[in-house]
Amino acid sequence: MTTPARWPDLRSPAVLLRAAGVVAGVALALAWWAGQGVVDATLWAVPAWATLALAMPLTPWLQRRPYHLVLVLLALTGALLALAWALLVVRAGWVALAHPWRHVVAAWVALGAALGYLDWRHHRLAAAPVEARLQALQARMRPHFLFNSLNSVLALLRREPARAEALLEDLAELYRALLAEPRALVPLRDEVALARTYLAVEQVRLGARLRQAWHVDTAPLDALVPALTLQPLVENAIRHGVEPRPEGACVTVEAFRDDDHLVLFVRNPTPPPQATTRGHGLALANLRERLALLYQGRARLRTYASEGEFVAQVRLPLKPAPP
Repeated sequence: MTTPARWPDLRSPAVLLRAAGVVAGVALALAWWAGQGVVDATLWAVPAWATLALAMPLTPWLQRRPYHLVLVLLALTGALLALAWALLVVRAGWVALAHPWRHVVAAWVALGAALGYLDWRHHRLAAAPVEARLQALQARMRPHFLFNSLNSVLALLRREPARAEALLEDLAELYRALLAEPRALVPLRDEVALARTYLAVEQVRLGARLRQAWHVDTAPLDALVPALTLQPLVENAIRHGVEPRPEGACVTVEAFRDDDHLVLFVRNPTPPPQATTRGHGLALANLRERLALLYQGRARLRTYASEGEFVAQVRLPLKPAPP
């Protein structure tokens, strides 16, 4: 499974307190090793604490940058703050400063220890539960998909058995792909192909009542997206936008790049007032949780009604597939 960005979310009070605690512990250890007291340890910890405080509001920006670049920026910031703090300490006469570079070294060691601890905690302790939760969520979607697909076959068995047989063959191919080795992220082209196949299955059941509009020609098809992103949204669109209308309706799928993000839209008409469908629930809640696990707040799913349409919008950081 692809892990989220390594840079910790310092906006979280728990994460920030852990980092500050590690800095304090390292500063005390350095002071003890150098034969200094608690006052010196506190003074050595201040530049590292200040660096973390400056990085806190910049977390979203830092998470989009390469980790090694963030470390370089952090080291430079810590060094500058440590030198400035050392000069302030001398001018204020709090302690005699024989070696200003000690503040720089202390800041680097403390920051390195704090980030190393947070990285270890996130990727060693949290990776397995996150992966297990993702697999459970994907496993929950597959039976739901199977149930709805088989309904399409049952609708054809009595009146058009030949078409039902052909549809079963298509479903066999579809599920061979679905039940392959589970992956958290897949290329967008695979998600588009899966959604098109599902719509083809539903087209057999609904006939001319189901109309489709695809706008994905300019989309980065090699970008990685969570598995089973489009298909559940398309399924909801059919259930709540097409099925309740005797005349049918159009399901619109759109994908495009917006700077360093990928944006997906699925649109369908809002259900008529007399419709008995119960809203968009399970699939959307499932997808929201998977986005939260994979992207740690950097991706979102929005749903809203606009000019007689129900719109589901997914926006996530653009991540190309490896070569």
